[in-house]
Amino acid sequence: MFSTGKAMRKRLFIGLLGISILFLIAVFIIIWWLISRRGLLINKIITNTITAGAVFALFLLAIGFAALIWTLWNSKTAPFMQRIMKTATNTLFPISIVIGKILGWNEDRIKNSFIQVSNHLVKIKNYEEPINNILVLVPHCIQWVHCPHKITIKMSNCKECGKCQVGDLIKLTKTKKINLKVVTGGTLARKSVKELRPGAIVAIACERDLTSGIKDVSGIPVIGVINERPEGPCCNTCVDLHKVEDAINFFLKKGVY
Repeated sequence: MFSTGKAMRKRLFIGLLGISILFLIAVFIIIWWLISRRGLLINKIITNTITAGAVFALFLLAIGFAALIWTLWNSKTAPFMQRIMKTATNTLFPISIVIGKILGWNEDRIKNSFIQVSNHLVKIKNYEEPINNILVLVPHCIQWVHCPHKITIKMSNCKECGKCQVGDLIKLTKTKKINLKVVTGGTLARKSVKELRPGAIVAIACERDLTSGIKDVSGIPVIGVINERPEGPCCNTCVDLHKVEDAINFFLKKGVY
């Protein structure tokens, strides 16, 4: 199915999703009990209406969660499951973050788990139509902080001096004949996606930016590679180039490029 280490990281997010559903059910039961205590007819009508809507919503969330578990367990998915899984995940995600914090889990660790789950779903998806191109999105903080050359506008400004990994990424993407964009934030990342219309994305960023980016992108497979921050966030960050290349090769070997 998948390696033990990665499985443990995935289980954190999956476990929190399950707890989130139980939390919503508990909240619903409490609200239903408080409202139903009054015996007026109007209150019964309101209670029955709210109950029917809430039960239906919880049922859909439970189905989406069950579909996610089934997909991860069997390492295969079906097209009709995609939307309901995404709806359940996006709905429960903010609740999972809050519950995770209450239980003492670091927010980055929870988001890391979400990214691992998302990557796994991308890798087991059936690609029925060919993808025209691959885009590698890189945060500008991977550039040497004292570099005088602006590369977010023009990549050819990079002198490939070796003080950061930008030159290595340029060589890698040129070899693979795919697009590379260095962006300063989510707005420019979304602009690049809109302009280039990639068929697949390999995104490098911190847990926070990767999570928001994956949730924002719809209809495009994204593999997230979490960057390394030896000098703290947003300063001289780096990335495991082997993981980046593996992500690129995945799309190439699947015959979707």
